Amino acid sequence: MTLVENALIITGSLLSILAGLGLLRFNTTFARFHAAGKASPVAFLLIALAVSLQTGIKGSALLLVAAISLIITLPVGIHLLFRVAHASRGDGYLSVDELHDSKKDPDENDRDKKNSEN
Repeated sequence: MTLVENALIITGSLLSILAGLGLLRFNTTFARFHAAGKASPVAFLLIALAVSLQTGIKGSALLLVAAISLIITLPVGIHLLFRVAHASRGDGYLSVDELHDSKKDPDENDRDKKNSEN
């Protein structure tokens, strides 16, 4: 293993540990999702890059497929988890809730606009 591979693996491992600490230490669900959704994939990509330098073409191709899958699916999954967490919270955690109006029935929004015009 070269110095570059070792540095990538150590950096990825430290980021993974930080993501785990974020999951344990942060108080809100949203902050925990943020820790898991940002640091973990970067840690995976760093470690996958280091391992792909060692494994050759076949291993690198498989790691590339895994990395692309992660990059495509993780933001969507985290976004959906945020939406579910937001919908289930009723404690008024957010001072401005722009998503609340989007949950209304579209016909109700039209009625609200017509009522405000009159």
